[in-house]
Amino acid sequence: MIKSELVQRIAEHNPHLYQRDVENIVNAILDEIVEALARGDRVELRGFGAFSVKHRPARAGRNPRTGAHVPATRRAA
Repeated sequence: MIKSELVQRIAEHNPHLYQRDVENIVNAILDEIVEALARGDRVELRGFGAFSVKHRPARAGRNPRTGAHVPATRRAA
C-alpha cells in the first residue's frame, strides 16, 4: 500500500472528512515519525509496529556491469 492508497482508505472510512484533510493528517503523522527517528528516538505504534534507526558500518560495493570494486562511502543523513 502506498501513501495515496492509505489516504483514500481512511477518507472512505470517514466520509465526514475531506480527502485533503485526511492527507494533511497522514502527512503530519509520518512527518512526526521521521523527525523522531532523525533525533534517534524509537517510535512504537501499539498494534501496528515499532520503528528505530539501526546504524551499520559502511561496506564496499561492486559495479555489477564491470565487476570493479567500489570503495565504501557513508550516506549523508
